[in-house]
Amino acid sequence: MINLVNVSKRYGATVCINALLNVNLHIAPNDYVGILGPSGSGKSTLLHIMGLLDHPTEGQVLLDGKNVARLSDIEISGLRGRTIGFVFQSYHLVAHMNMVENAALPLFYQGVSGAERRKKAEALLKMMRLSHRLHHLPGQLSGGECQRVAIARALAADPPFLLADEPTGNLDSENGAQIMAIFDELHKQGKTIVIITHDAKVASRAHRIIQINDGMLTEDSSK
Repeated sequence: MINLVNVSKRYGATVCINALLNVNLHIAPNDYVGILGPSGSGKSTLLHIMGLLDHPTEGQVLLDGKNVARLSDIEISGLRGRTIGFVFQSYHLVAHMNMVENAALPLFYQGVSGAERRKKAEALLKMMRLSHRLHHLPGQLSGGECQRVAIARALAADPPFLLADEPTGNLDSENGAQIMAIFDELHKQGKTIVIITHDAKVASRAHRIIQINDGMLTEDSSK
């Protein structure tokens, strides 16, 4: 699915900061991985590299065997759209769009017809138990409901790989547990899932836990 080979990421010109240092990571199809680390450990940078949102300073990123460095920005964007679904801590829903429109947004950029977009979005929102909220705006929903819409949106293009950044970070324990139960079920259905988190309890839901500290992977264990 995805390979990082000797990946390093540095920021700054006069003062150099090593956000990632010689990271080697293989994510196989149907892996369920929790990447655990404190604030400032390099988690966000790793997510951006894995999600093809940023380029490493050194090393290679291979997605489905393709060396991303050899692709154009347009090719990278297309590969990312087909392959990766993103779920963020702050949901990143569009405030003036209702739930169906938000969930269908990735399909709009792929040129899918309006009727088909709506049909797919409504089915996903039903799966997320949000059939009664289809025409509500994000500001009218709870945090847990917003995150379920965000997961529906991440699934809209049916990507094989879900990448979640602190998906329970803005939720109480009950809603957080519900969101993690959704990820558990999606993994059972065959999705490859990587969850970036500072919460050991969240990471423990995964089948493989990777520790990151000071930009380096320090532990990799499977259940």
